[in-house]
Formats: sequence, structure tokens, C-alpha cells
Amino acid sequence: MQTSLSLSLDTRRKRKDNSFPIILRLGHFQKTTSIATGHSVPQPFWDGSKKSVRKSYDRVESVSFLNNLLRKQVANAQEIINRLQDNGELDFLSVKQLKDKIVNKAKYDSFYEFGQELIEDLRLAQRYGTARSYNDVIHRLKLFSNGNDIRFNEVNYEFLKKFERSHLSKQGNSLNGLAAYMRTIRAIYNKGIKRGLIDKEAYPFSDYQIRTQSTAKRAIEPESLKKILSLKLEKGSWPFHYRNYFLLSYMLFGMSFIDMAFLKMKNIVDGRIRFQRQKTSKQYDIKVTNQLKELLKYYIRCKKKNDYILPILRRDTLELQHMDVKGARKRYNRGLRKIAEQCGIEEHLTSYVSRHSFATHAMLKNIPLTAISAMLGHSKLNTTQIYLKSLPSNVLDAYQEELNVI
Repeated sequence: MQTSLSLSLDTRRKRKDNSFPIILRLGHFQKTTSIATGHSVPQPFWDGSKKSVRKSYDRVESVSFLNNLLRKQVANAQEIINRLQDNGELDFLSVKQLKDKIVNKAKYDSFYEFGQELIEDLRLAQRYGTARSYNDVIHRLKLFSNGNDIRFNEVNYEFLKKFERSHLSKQGNSLNGLAAYMRTIRAIYNKGIKRGLIDKEAYPFSDYQIRTQSTAKRAIEPESLKKILSLKLEKGSWPFHYRNYFLLSYMLFGMSFIDMAFLKMKNIVDGRIRFQRQKTSKQYDIKVTNQLKELLKYYIRCKKKNDYILPILRRDTLELQHMDVKGARKRYNRGLRKIAEQCGIEEHLTSYVSRHSFATHAMLKNIPLTAISAMLGHSKLNTTQIYLKSLPSNVLDAYQEELNVI
């Protein structure tokens, strides 16, 4: 192993009290760097041959205790180096990268602090939706722990089961909501493993299984969709916009609300709508049908190439625009409930219903599952099958009638 680690006194940096920092001297492939231990002593009290503080040092209550702390720091750093060597990673790291592995281990013993760093990284990467999810989970965990910090090694099977029981004991909380939190906790934990903050052997999700439950059918009947389409509303009113958003989403392969919000005039090219989905970065190229053209006509008049098509985004910066989307989606869902009442539709309308309805109606028209999957932008067929997990009961009733032999 071409890596060395030892305690040393950094005599280049004299402090005001005439002491010098005690450092970990790290050598790796003929390059060296230092790691601070947080302790310092005057030069006469450092034993260079034994790599320890002399017993005659009288500025601490116990010199033995101080030396034990220093040896523990060396042991912890050496443990990280040994693990990297065992995993075949050590030879591919620069001395700076190796130092970062050792320092981060100490710095992010806290699950919260590491989670907060990830949130900042996500914001810098302009992944504001994921940043909000991570932030929500950290907030929930802090409430659960009464504000006390949680270390990585404390996020174990028993901790997850306690968090599960606490979540499900509160009225209105669902198993699927819990599953969303657990998936985020798992994502943070996995990133911690990659950073070397916690051993793979401690991974709690090998034993803890994230459970979900089937939700009520979200797709509406084709007749209900026709009622929404034929609804007479005052042009420019918010109900008018909300109805149009629902229909646009349906006609654009179940486009998500956030993707519609960010559509610009320049996305309309040669009678097609071309855009990149925010969630998956998948490219779409959708034909503008006559029905879709009629809906868009109201929104594209007198607009320039870089103008947004729909009146959803109000502010300039990307982070604030994501906040605009979040608030607009809440108002949109409230508006859809009122539209359902006006149309006499018993099904619960939300921003997701248009996407599920598109998928289900495509299935009922015998469009192949692979085509539906491509239209929805799924990379795996089993994701599409979640949308299409059951045929509507009236379809099954018709099949049953066909099978009658009496």
C-alpha cells in the first residue's frame, strides 16, 4: 500500500499561545497533505519519536486522555483507508480525494447535516423538486426525534420501524406517504455509503421493506372527459384555464403540470410540440392535432419565441418559478374539484387524473402497452403497468357477458 498516516506537529503554523497544531500527516502515491486534529501543544511537549504528547504537558487535565483521542483519530482514518483498499478504490484516488473521504467521515456523522448538504447540492443543480422532497424528510425526522440530532448509525431497522409506527399512528397519514419518505431516506443513506460515511454492512433497507398499497382508480370515464370538454366557461377565467390545462395534459400524452408550465412558444416546431420532460429528461415530439391546435389557439396569440405558452409562471428565477408551479398546482387541483361538481362528475379530479385517464383510455383502444409506455415516457414497462394495474369494472362485466354459455 503506497499510503501512510502518522501524527505530526506542524511547526510552520505557530499560534498566539506559542503552541503548534497536531496534525495527521497523510501520504499517498508520493504526495502529502495534512488533516487537522483540533489539538495543539508547544513544541517542547511533543515527542516526535513516539508521536505523542509528553507526560510533562500540564495544560490539560489528562495527557493520557489526549493521547488516546489522537490515537483514535489515527485509527478511524486508517480504518477508512483499509476499507477503500479492500474495496479496490484506494489506488484510484488522489491525495486530496482521500483526504476528503477521511474528513467527510468525521464531518457528516450527522444524518441531518449530510442531508442538508445534499439539499444545497440539489438546489445548485436546479433540481428544486428533489431538494424539496429531501427537505421535507429531514423536517419530518427532526419532528420525530424532537429536534435531537440523528447519527448515521442510528438510522437502523428499529429506528425505521419506530418512524413507521409514529407516522401511521397519526390520522390522515397513509402507507404510500410513508413509502415516499422512506424512499428519500434510503436515497440519502445510499449516498452516505458512497461517501464512506457509513459501512454497507449497516444498510438497514436490507431488512426493512418499503410497503405500498393500491390506490383507488384515478382514471375517469370517457363520458366524463366529454363533459369537461363541452363545459361552457368564460374565456380567460381561472375555471376556463383549469379545464384547458386538464385537456392539454390529456392530449399531450398525459403531460405533467410542471412540464406544461415550462412550455414555451419555441417548443412548437413544424406543427409539433418538442420538449424535454423535467423529471426524466426524456425528449418528446408530439404532433399538434386539430383538437390540440384549437385549444392552444387562445394561448399562443401575439406571443414571442421565448414566451411561456400558459399563464402559470410569474417570476424570473428558476427556484421561484418552481415555487410558482407548486402554488399554481394547488389552486389547479381546487379548481378541478369545482369543475367536477359543475359537470356532475363523481370521480375525484386532480392534476394526475388526466395522465392516468390518458393511459387507461389508450389501453381501452387496444394501443399496445409498449406504445403507451413510450407515450408516458416510462423507461420500464412495469412502471406503465402501475398506471394500468386493473381494467375498469364495466370492461370486465362486458367480458363476463361474452363468456356466458346459458
